[in-house]
Amino acid sequence: MIAPTGEQYEISADGCTAVVTELGATLRSMTVDGRDVVHGFPVDVSPSGGRGQQLVPWPNRIRDGRYEFEGRTQQLALTEPARHNASHGLGRHVAWKLVDRQPHRVTLGLRIYPQPGWPGTLDAQIGYRVGADGLTVDATATNIGARPVPYGYGAHPYLTVGEDTVDEVSLTIPAASYLAVDDRLLPTEVLPVEDTDLDWRAGRQLGDASLDTAFTDLARDDDGRWEVSVALGERCSYLWGDAATHWVQVFTGGPYRDWSIAVEPMTCGPNAFNPGPTHADLIVLQPGESTACRWGVGSRTV
Repeated sequence: MIAPTGEQYEISADGCTAVVTELGATLRSMTVDGRDVVHGFPVDVSPSGGRGQQLVPWPNRIRDGRYEFEGRTQQLALTEPARHNASHGLGRHVAWKLVDRQPHRVTLGLRIYPQPGWPGTLDAQIGYRVGADGLTVDATATNIGARPVPYGYGAHPYLTVGEDTVDEVSLTIPAASYLAVDDRLLPTEVLPVEDTDLDWRAGRQLGDASLDTAFTDLARDDDGRWEVSVALGERCSYLWGDAATHWVQVFTGGPYRDWSIAVEPMTCGPNAFNPGPTHADLIVLQPGESTACRWGVGSRTV
């Protein structure tokens, strides 16, 4: 019998192993020297809570599933009906095609055709590679249609350091600003983290804090790279994003605090398809144009 997530593609090198699934090009598991670095899910179940999923052609939420683009009103299906939003794109629950596979890397592709709420034709590819530096993910998208299309990208891995609940974990987020949201988790304004309980720049234990928050204005190294980390004892797991990932959403699992912490690199914030505080990071791909970003996951001893 086939798994609920289809074919399973295992890649391995230098003590790092990952499993990627046909369904959604999802990161089902990742270990370093036999220890989990991401909190995945078993082969015989479907992912819940977005675990390991790829979010294209938009991450996070679109208010009412509606937006104006190129003079037309687009209406997407409301995939988060409780909040009346369109959530996390069109690629999570469809089969991606195998493009290339080597022992240490795999690339999957998806063609998104015009459909209700989506105006064009887009080729997306997700490439996973493992090695001594952990996992590296390359996400590319090309507009192969005749009309411009709006675009954003995100991913939804959960980091773990072997905790029983997330309360135990120390969290560091190098962000100077966060996105204030309404009761539907839609943006109202970008605010500084200074002198708030959302300032995680120095790192501290999560305790009873609960996050479902997008952060921006991320401190970066000379290569434009930022890093969010979780630590417990001597273990540290981290996720990094490149210069094209302007946002990171951090989610502590709500009532499911044994899920570990979702750290979601994003090129744009919630509701970027509509005017508002996140709209400036919307990518508009002209016919024939491509865009790319890179992120990764690793572990170290502290």
